[in-house]
Order: sequence, then C-alpha cells, then structure tokens
Amino acid sequence: MSKLAIDREDTVLVAIDFQEKLLPGVYGRDKLEESMSRLIRGCRVLGVPVLVTQQYTKGLGPTTEKIAKALTEEIPGAVHEASFAAIEKTAFSAMREPSFVKALLETGRRTVVIAGAETHICVQQTALDLIEDGYMVFGAMDCMSSRTLENKELGQIRMTQSGVFVTSSEAVLFDMLADSKDVNFKQISAIVK
Repeated sequence: MSKLAIDREDTVLVAIDFQEKLLPGVYGRDKLEESMSRLIRGCRVLGVPVLVTQQYTKGLGPTTEKIAKALTEEIPGAVHEASFAAIEKTAFSAMREPSFVKALLETGRRTVVIAGAETHICVQQTALDLIEDGYMVFGAMDCMSSRTLENKELGQIRMTQSGVFVTSSEAVLFDMLADSKDVNFKQISAIVK
C-alpha cells in the first residue's frame, strides 16, 4: 500500500463543530451536511472511529440533527455503535482541548481525515496543530465550509500550503476501501450515490 493512501486501520475522522447555531450561516450548508453524513456513514461501515467536537455548546448549540442522525442511526454491518459523545471545546483548535487530545490518542491512529466549520478558523487551526504533532492530515474539502465562500477557499489554501492533503468524502471512502472485492464495496457504493 502507498504511504500516501488512507489506510482505514490507521485513520480517524474528526468532525469539527457541526452545530445548530453555527451551520445556518455557513456557505452551502445543505451540501455540506449531505457530504458529511455520507462520510460518517461510510466510516462507520469501515470501522473508522469518528471524533466530534462542539465549540462552546451553550452558545452554538448541539450537533445538528442531520449529522447526529448519521452518527446514531442503525446501519447494517456498521462496526461502530450507534452513538456519539461530542467533545466540548472553547479553544479554536481541538488540539488545545485535553479531552480531545486524550480521545485522539486513545484511537491509536496517526492519520486524520478532517472536516467541519468554520474552514478558516477551527478546522484550519486543528489541522495545523495536527500536522505540527506529526499526524498525516487529509482534508475532506466537500465536508468543510465557512460563512463565506472566500473564507472557505482561503482556509483550504492555507491548509494545503501547510501540508494537508486535499481530497473529497467519496475519495476518502474509496481510498480506504481500496478494492472492489472488499466485502464493504456494495454498501459504500450505495452510501455515496
């Protein structure tokens, strides 16, 4: 396997701040939630852990209903149980929140697929800190956004310049699948359609 491929045995999905009071003002919200929901469902099928953060929940609310559903609905063959516990944070970078760092270390994984809002703030700062700590970071660019398209694009450019590998939710899933003979191929194909 390529050293640059996304190995599902070494990968964790990090979902940054998909929150009720934040997403209504985010550019392309519907497409963002749809792409992220598919990525979450695919990761659950493939046995990839998902860490979810919430920025100042008291002010920005809980994780949105669509994202929470993708994390909790019953999926035949899903490796991960149908539940999640969001990690509360106030720092923009999740890596500055000890409970997030602890949860990340407990996965034992060194490859991170990152997504969330806002691209140019919390997602970007988390990605840069992950790289600084030696993680390989892949940005699922269709699963991140900001209040403006310009800030989304600028955040993605800065992350790319800093070493984040640009990809999409579908590319992530098929990279981890690796072969059409994989027992999960049909289920992943159905999820991305």
